[in-house]
Amino acid sequence: MSGVGATLSPLAQLLMEGIIEMTLRDTAWPEGTPSWVDLMVADPGRAAAFYGALFGWRFEDQGEEYGHYSIATIDGRAVAAVGPQPPAADGQGAAWTTYLAVADVDKTVTKIGEAGGHVLVPPGDVGDSGRMAIAADPTGAVFGLWQAGDHIGAGIANVPATMVWNECMTRDFETAKAFYERVFGYRFDDLSNDGFVYGVLNVGDRTVGGLGQLPAEVPAEVPPHWSVYFGVIDTDAAVAKVAELGGRRLSDPQDSPYGRMAQMLDDQGVPFTLISVEPGA
Repeated sequence: MSGVGATLSPLAQLLMEGIIEMTLRDTAWPEGTPSWVDLMVADPGRAAAFYGALFGWRFEDQGEEYGHYSIATIDGRAVAAVGPQPPAADGQGAAWTTYLAVADVDKTVTKIGEAGGHVLVPPGDVGDSGRMAIAADPTGAVFGLWQAGDHIGAGIANVPATMVWNECMTRDFETAKAFYERVFGYRFDDLSNDGFVYGVLNVGDRTVGGLGQLPAEVPAEVPPHWSVYFGVIDTDAAVAKVAELGGRRLSDPQDSPYGRMAQMLDDQGVPFTLISVEPGA
């Protein structure tokens, strides 16, 4: 069974067999939870073709009013989106943006400023879908804020072809940790060991993401950033599919306690990570 396309028939079979756990969501995600990801890129049509072939996503163009922002779906549930890169961003590297759920974007933006962060795109309504803003933490990692309206963000997660993990990697772990604790009230669990600084972000009793220190060997031109992991059934097969579609690997597939993973670039040079969804995950 291939983990590349994550088509609905094998997904449904895995669910019926109780092998993987699906997260379905119809109401707003809890405060501080990564609730949405999107990619604003030079050629969104090309991106839709790439990720559609890789994950089996279907895209719904939201029309000219919303800049032809296209929402990717699985079985009618939203998983992510792609859209055109704003003209002001020409020449800047495209990236997947992680949006953190908030009950009040405007209040959160105030907290961000008080905690030393920077607002890059001020709060604004997106029709009846919700209200959003884009910000950077004091170390430079960029993230979005999403206040749900008609659109809650992802309607399905933690299965093949959906986001299963989001993390912030920074060059100043302690400053970032203090910022996210103050703004979002995260509780941290330390997973650090020799040469590796990492903590998980908890909302109540649920782990929702991670925060880590970029290793010293990471090139200086790699900025602090939030990244997204997409689930697959077979990481090696998915890596081969990425190459077939014109992308390439940043790292070879490797096993971890949480699944076999590989860092990739799509066919426009945008980084993302693949991770296997293991039985009983």
